[in-house]
Amino acid sequence: MNILTVLAAALAGGIGAAARVFVDGTVRTRWPAPTFPAGLVLINVTGSLGLGLVTGLALEGLVSPEWQVILGGGLLGGYTTFSTASVDTAMLLRKGRPVAAVATGLGMLLGSVAAAGLGLWVGLQL
Repeated sequence: MNILTVLAAALAGGIGAAARVFVDGTVRTRWPAPTFPAGLVLINVTGSLGLGLVTGLALEGLVSPEWQVILGGGLLGGYTTFSTASVDTAMLLRKGRPVAAVATGLGMLLGSVAAAGLGLWVGLQL
């Protein structure tokens, strides 16, 4: 892997992180539900869909390996956030909300895996 790909992935990761902050902030402003991290769920599910799509396109030879790293590892890696999802779920448990914690954790996991599978399938069809 060349240095330009690494630098582009780093830049894309920063853009993805900024997009994550923007999307989460927008969702929190429009749907202020402090008991459920809706923005985080949206981010992880859409990011998983995008990564599945990029991977499928790369497997079909429609996206180069360099762009797969830039878009997948950089942009979408910066956009999605497993660590924040884990902390939010743990915080729900800490607040005595086990049902919300399980719903958030399992819902995000199942939704993200399903979205990734859908994106991969779509990418392989193109």
